[in-house]
Amino acid sequence: MKNTFYQSFWRTHFYAALFITPLLISLTLSGIGFLFYTNVENQLYDKYFFGESGKTEVQSIDEAVKLAEESYAGYKTNKIIELEEPYNTRLTMKNADGNEKYVFLDDHNQIIGGQDAGYTFANIMRNVHSSLFIGGTVVNYLVELAACWAIFLLFSGIYMTFKAKLLKKTKQTNKRQKSRKFHALIGTIITIPMLVIIFTGLPWSAFMGKYIYQASQDHPSFGTPLLQQQPPTSDVSEIPWATRQETPPTSDSGHAAHHGMANMGFVANPNQLSVEKLQHEIDAMNISKPYAIIYPTSEDGVYTVAKSSNTGVTGLDVSPYDETTMYFDQYSGKYIDKVGYEDYGILAKWFTWGIPLHEGHLFGWPNKLINLLVCLAFLVVIVWGFRTWLLRKKQGMLSAPPKISQKVSIPFIIFMIILGILMPLFGLSLIAVVLVEIIINLVSKNKLAKKEVN
Repeated sequence: MKNTFYQSFWRTHFYAALFITPLLISLTLSGIGFLFYTNVENQLYDKYFFGESGKTEVQSIDEAVKLAEESYAGYKTNKIIELEEPYNTRLTMKNADGNEKYVFLDDHNQIIGGQDAGYTFANIMRNVHSSLFIGGTVVNYLVELAACWAIFLLFSGIYMTFKAKLLKKTKQTNKRQKSRKFHALIGTIITIPMLVIIFTGLPWSAFMGKYIYQASQDHPSFGTPLLQQQPPTSDVSEIPWATRQETPPTSDSGHAAHHGMANMGFVANPNQLSVEKLQHEIDAMNISKPYAIIYPTSEDGVYTVAKSSNTGVTGLDVSPYDETTMYFDQYSGKYIDKVGYEDYGILAKWFTWGIPLHEGHLFGWPNKLINLLVCLAFLVVIVWGFRTWLLRKKQGMLSAPPKISQKVSIPFIIFMIILGILMPLFGLSLIAVVLVEIIINLVSKNKLAKKEVN
């Protein structure tokens, strides 16, 4: 039984690694790129981030927004990002097709220039990392599936390492044994940090992330606190993960209702408080930069002012303790309510810390370097695993681990079921693997039966 258990792990480990290695390499390399996106963007876009327009005339933020919307026809501003010095202010604009532009303003609120949001370094790395830059449900699920199977590879690798005593000192070893031992050693060292990196990235995943967030919403005592009012229609990365789909309070829309502005989206509202006046309210409350101002998207929506620990925007991230989402009436500018880190349940707090840890900016350069070393070590594990296979591979053959002659062990089945429950997409893929295995066995038996008849 013990031998069957080991064989089950070995064979599944081999095939899983063989099929998902390209995805794991892509995820790891793009993850390394994203680790340093702030450093890269500070150099690439220094003109936008820190430059001057050359104009001496000072204009209001609202005049700047109006000018930007005239300059980029079809685009409407949906958020304003106020950063600490020496960074410039950034407008995020969107058109009817969902395309985004970033427009930068100097300290006189004069336009410096604009970017196509989809092709900034940070967004390219993010899109490759999360959806291989292709996007779509199938691709997003495929990326998440690779992460789930990577967890299995780590667990199964640890089991086989200690079961086969691969780390034990031996006097005489050949090249394959040395390669196998090195693969096992590095894999053992990085198992825990890799599991932390993978699990802290799952809240962003397409399938499992949805259930994690739903659990956070359904159980406020350990998840996200609920504010029982009309939610905003925009879903933006500047709002903290824990309140991204939160239900915020609504403004007093009585004044707006008389003007028939329901479902206005980004259409200008003549009764809406100017951003300049809103900023006076923000300053009066001693709300420090950086923060994002998100425009209301309906007549009863609110201005949202967000400080987040996981924005993916250069210069905008704050400490998890400082993470706050505040709501202001869009007509009076009156502060209504807020959700802060102290209001989060344990699950929301965990991911408020976990996501910046995953992205490499929770505790500065040491966080980046640790993540970088773990990612590089993971690539080494992949390469040495492949090398170990090549050293045992016979020419013209796959040289996969031998088929299990006996029935699959019960402990192995229980282990896979537990992983399948914890990671539903992984569980669904297991069902698919079992069905394929059954079909192959039936076809093989059918061919064997025909040969015996003949």
